[in-house]
Amino acid sequence: MMNAISLLTDRLRKGLRQAPYLLRALGLVWEAAPHTTVGWLILLLIQGLLPVATVYLTRALVNRLVAATDGNISAGSLWITVQPVLGLVLALIAIMVVSEATRSLLSYLRTIQAEAVRDHIAALVQRQSMRVDIAFYDSPAYFDQLHRARYEALSKPTALLENMGSLLQNGLTLIAMALVLIPYGWWLPLALIASSLPAFYIVFSQRLALHRWRMRTTERERQASYFFWLQTARESASEMRLFALGDHFRTRYAQLRTQLRGERAQLAKQQALGELAAGAGALAITAGVMVWMIRQAIRGMITLGDVALFYQAFSQGQRLVRTLLTSMGEIYTNSLFLTDLFAFLELEPTVKAPAHPQEIKAESALTLQLDHVTFRYPDSSRLALDDFTLTIPGGKITAIVGMNGAGKSTLAKLLCRFYDVEEGRIMLDGTDLHDLSPAELRNHITVLFQQPLQYNASVAENIALGDLTSAASRADIEAAAFAANAVEPIERLPAGYDTLLGKWFAGGTDLSVGEWQRIALSRAYLRQTPIMILDEPTSAMDPWAEADWLERFRLLASGRTAVIITHRFTTARYADIIHVMEVGRIVESGSHEELLAHGGRYAQSWRTQMRHRSFKENNFP
Repeated sequence: MMNAISLLTDRLRKGLRQAPYLLRALGLVWEAAPHTTVGWLILLLIQGLLPVATVYLTRALVNRLVAATDGNISAGSLWITVQPVLGLVLALIAIMVVSEATRSLLSYLRTIQAEAVRDHIAALVQRQSMRVDIAFYDSPAYFDQLHRARYEALSKPTALLENMGSLLQNGLTLIAMALVLIPYGWWLPLALIASSLPAFYIVFSQRLALHRWRMRTTERERQASYFFWLQTARESASEMRLFALGDHFRTRYAQLRTQLRGERAQLAKQQALGELAAGAGALAITAGVMVWMIRQAIRGMITLGDVALFYQAFSQGQRLVRTLLTSMGEIYTNSLFLTDLFAFLELEPTVKAPAHPQEIKAESALTLQLDHVTFRYPDSSRLALDDFTLTIPGGKITAIVGMNGAGKSTLAKLLCRFYDVEEGRIMLDGTDLHDLSPAELRNHITVLFQQPLQYNASVAENIALGDLTSAASRADIEAAAFAANAVEPIERLPAGYDTLLGKWFAGGTDLSVGEWQRIALSRAYLRQTPIMILDEPTSAMDPWAEADWLERFRLLASGRTAVIITHRFTTARYADIIHVMEVGRIVESGSHEELLAHGGRYAQSWRTQMRHRSFKENNFP
C-alpha cells in the first residue's frame, strides 16, 4: 500500500513540474485568441452546471410522479396534479436545448481558436527557425527537437486547451455532484474518489511511458518519413524508377513501421491490462455503495426520487472522474511535448551581434582578411580550415580553386559569419567580424550558393527575392537577368518574367539545372553589394555560355570585391589572383600565368582539364 502511495506521490510531483509549461501554453492561447477564449470559458461554465440542474429536476420530477400516483386523482384535480409535472418536464427540455446550443457554440469557438493558435505557434516556430544559428541545422539532435516542435508540439497547445476545458467543465460538474451526494453520506464523495485512484495511477504511468517512447523513437520516425518522402517526392522520382528502388525503400519503411507498431501495441496492451484491473476495483466499490443505497430506500430513509438522484449523481460522478483522468493524462502528455516546443523557442544563437556594433563604411572597395583561422563543423572531428590565412583584396576578383572537400564552400559561409571560428579571426577592412552586426555584414554581401534554392514563384519574384529592401522595378529585374545571361531562356518561357516556375503549383514550368542557375545568378546580381561571393557559378554552363558570362561578370564586378569559388580553371583564369586550396589550407597563390609558370598543382590540374576538354570537343561534336 505504501509503495502504491509513494509511486502515486511521485507521479503527482512530476505532474506539478509541468505546471509552468501549462501556464506558458495557456499564455500562447491567450495571445492568439483572447476574445474567443473568454467566450469559451463562459460556455464551459454553463455546460459544467447544466448536469447538476438536470439531476435536481429529475429528483423533483420522480417525487412528483410518485406523489401523484399515491392516491386517486379526480377530474377536477387532474390539472392541478399534472401542472407541476409538466413544468418540470418543460424545464428539463429547456436545459437540453441550452445544452445543445452551448455545445454547438463551443464547437464553433474551438475551431476558430484552434486555427488562431496553430497559426500563432507556426509563426513562432518559423521566426525561431530563422533566428537560430545555421550550426543547429548540422546537428541530428536539433532535427529531432525541430521535428517534435514542428509536428508534435504545433498542435499541442490547442489539444491542451481542449483538455483544460474538459477538466474545468467536468471538474465543476464533479464538485457539484459531490455536494449533491454529501447529504446522503459524507463518505460518498470519498468512495467516488477512492474508486478512481488506481485508474489515476495507470493513466499517468502510461502517459509518461508513451512520452518516453516517443522521445526514443523520434529518429526512427524521421527515418520512416524520409523513406516515405523518397517514394513520393518529385525530386527523387527519376532515380527511384531508374534504379528500381521503390521496393527497397518500401521494405525499409515497412520494417521501421512494423517495429514502431509493435512497440506501441505493447504499450497499449500494458495500458489495457492496467485499466482492466483499475476498472474491476472501481466496480467493486460502486456495487458496495449501491447495495447500501438500496438498503436505505427499503428502510424508508430516502425517497425514490432520492434513489434516482443518487444513481444519476454517482454514475455521472464516476464517468466524470474517468473523463477527468483522461483529460489530466492528456494534459500531462501534451505538457511533456510542450517542453520540446519551449526548449526550441528558447534556443539562443551563438553568433550574436555585439552590444555596440561598429559601422561598416563602404566608401571604397572592402578588403577581407582571414588570419590563422581554424574551423570545424559541429559534431565533426575533421578540420574544415586549418590555420588558414588569406587576404581578399578590395576591388579585385579573387578565385578559390581546389578539389571537393578542400574547404572552399566553408570559406563562403565563414565570410558571411554563419559560423564563428574556433581560432584566429576574420576581418573586414581591419575590423573583426565579431565587432560587426551579422545582419549588417550580410547586407553588404551577395552570395550565389553552390546549391541555390529554386523558388516556386514567378521568374520576376525569383529574381526580386535577392533584395526585398529596394523594391526592385521590372527594369532592375531585367538588368540583373541580362548580367546573368538569363534573358534568352526567360523570353522562351510562356509568360516571360511572369511565368510561374517549379511544379508545386498548377501551371508551373520547370527549368533545366543551367537555367535555374542563371535565375539564381540574376537574384544575386540584383543585390547591389560591395562584396560578391559566387560558389560554382558556371558549373552548369557550357563553354560558350561560360565565356559570355565571364565577360559580363568582369564589368559587373568592377570596383567591387569579388570571390569566385570554382573547380573550373577556365573560370578561375580570368581572376586577378587565384588561390589553390587543399585540405583546409592555401597551397598556391598567384595569377593564372604565374601559377602555370610555377608548375605546381594548379598547372597540373589545368593541363588535365584542357586535355579532357580537347578530347570532348574532338570526339563529341
